[in-house]
Amino acid sequence: MNASVLGENSRYPRTYSPEILQALPRSSSRSHIGVGDALPFRGQDLWNAWELTWQDERGKPVVGTATITVDAGSPSLVESKSLKLYLNAFAMCRFASTDELQNTVAADLSSVTESAVLVDILPSSQSTSDTIGQLPGTCLDGIIFMPTADGVSAELLQCECQYVTFEELHSHLLRSNCPVTDQPDTGSILIRYSGKKIVAESLLAYVVSYRNHNDFHEACVERIFVDIKARCAPERLTVYARYNRRGGIDINPFRSDFEESADNLRLWRQ
Repeated sequence: MNASVLGENSRYPRTYSPEILQALPRSSSRSHIGVGDALPFRGQDLWNAWELTWQDERGKPVVGTATITVDAGSPSLVESKSLKLYLNAFAMCRFASTDELQNTVAADLSSVTESAVLVDILPSSQSTSDTIGQLPGTCLDGIIFMPTADGVSAELLQCECQYVTFEELHSHLLRSNCPVTDQPDTGSILIRYSGKKIVAESLLAYVVSYRNHNDFHEACVERIFVDIKARCAPERLTVYARYNRRGGIDINPFRSDFEESADNLRLWRQ
């Protein structure tokens, strides 16, 4: 495995460089939350690359966007900075068609993650028609509470045991930090569940407690899923985060024990 390029002065390749892609084993973060080979969830990581550019076979620049879907069951994910460097290198590369580029990226990422990765590249004529979406359900952000936790604590989560319900709750106050560079990652999160009613104030306090937590996007979402499942024991649970882009890419992990996939919404800050 290549040495990590995250947080270091980087060589910016000017030509196709699949060797720069860096794998991050998922088992490293999952072991800290008690998740082993038998996953308590399924899902995907949805990556949107907004600054993709390449050249056609005559050398004329082409621009578009790419959606990359990595299955949550893949042994590894791709380090985000290495992916940015890899995609940026296509700026001076010629391809006979968009399909050729799409197949190249899919093959390289599948090799790194040891799993089939889906890649969908849209030229500018289709990408510019994207509209802004909204998370469903009730927004928690108007709730008044006093933060009491210095760090992430599952004990913040509380349930009203006498009530059983189905709810969709979301917040735009999600914030965590890159575990290597300490750069902030901000975004929105959706919790969809059925079971004992989760106290809304406690859920918002728990989400806010990630504000100084250092971990990757995917690991944060998986910890949120595991903590809610352990503390509140919902019959069904989905956790879906939409992080804001950094370096032209946004990362959106989706984990669920009853849903297969998520809509790739584009939110107001993305």
